[in-house]
Amino acid sequence: MLDFAGKRVLVGGGSRGIGRAIAAAFARAGAQVSVSGRDAEALAETRRLTGGPVQICDLGDAEAVRRHVAAAAEAFGGLDIVVNNGSAFATDDTPEAWDTACRIDLMGLVNTNAAAAPILTAGGGGVIVNIASISAFHPTPNAAPYGAIKAAIVHYTKSQALGLAPHNIRVNAVAPGAISFPGHFWERRKVEDPDHYQRIVDRIPFGRMGTPEEVADVVLFLASPLARWVTGQIVMVDGGQELA
Repeated sequence: MLDFAGKRVLVGGGSRGIGRAIAAAFARAGAQVSVSGRDAEALAETRRLTGGPVQICDLGDAEAVRRHVAAAAEAFGGLDIVVNNGSAFATDDTPEAWDTACRIDLMGLVNTNAAAAPILTAGGGGVIVNIASISAFHPTPNAAPYGAIKAAIVHYTKSQALGLAPHNIRVNAVAPGAISFPGHFWERRKVEDPDHYQRIVDRIPFGRMGTPEEVADVVLFLASPLARWVTGQIVMVDGGQELA
């Protein structure tokens, strides 16, 4: 178990799934954790797991994002770690879906980091972990906005890592493959389109989909002193899915 006692963590998009698993893992490791999301009921369950503050926040609303960052920093007396997990999972190749993906997946992350970076700098440095996807690394005709925006996050992660290094801030990203949890897209697809679900599983060398906790473990590693000399990197957490 990594020790994050005394660390102050902000998780954007933590009401369920990967974000909730990340927030809960940091809390179990001793950190203070502030979480944002759009679903009040789901956030209440996250709060039960973390014991920390939660805030209703539409990541597509720049002012709401700034308020969450400011509130977390005020509650904790600063920030040490920022995790950007929010996604609208916009898949349709339409102007509306592209706008949603840009506002929530990309600009939600950009606005969070812009608000948090001065706070991290004032505290002597810190860590940012962005959640990308293996969809950033191959064509995604059935989810063009999602894949393209995740590719932009990969590029932005590397650019920001270089730009923030002089301020002692490390920036990395995790790129999950197919991750399944109750209520998620893949659980629905398992029921609604079992053939497609099985085709995806068959492409994963380990023969199963991943869990949110397996992503969270890698996020905690990247945020820990064990990764103190790691920045600008994209770590795939996919059980070898992209290899196949």
